[in-house]
Amino acid sequence: MRFMVIVKATTESEAGSLPTDEELAAMGRFNEELVKAGVMLDGAGLQPSGKGARVRWSKSGEVSVVDGPFPETKELIAGYWILECRSKEEVIAWMRRCPNPSRAEGEVEIRPFYELADFEMSDATRAAHEELAARLAERAGQ
Repeated sequence: MRFMVIVKATTESEAGSLPTDEELAAMGRFNEELVKAGVMLDGAGLQPSGKGARVRWSKSGEVSVVDGPFPETKELIAGYWILECRSKEEVIAWMRRCPNPSRAEGEVEIRPFYELADFEMSDATRAAHEELAARLAERAGQ
């Protein structure tokens, strides 16, 4: 099963405070463990919301864009991992070993991905999604 581990933003991460060399080294060692165990598929830190934007759709179909920064730091994401593990409990065990990614009181959120098998769809729709996934996998292998 694939899981997204969401690193919640903090006041420091939203201010653009970058990790120290020591913190980067500790996180690098942790990421190396994840890679060696074959569970890490991807991961990255995100720049502060002030460098981002939100695209919103109204019920009438109108599209609007709101530039950051965004209030409510606790609602923002500072980084992520995508892990492939046997269970949520396995992901939790990994995250218990993680160096604190926020340098303050922080948290990560663990969410499973939906897989194609979770949805009822026509054979044509499934084939289209499988073909797109194959193209993405091919691109990732480049």
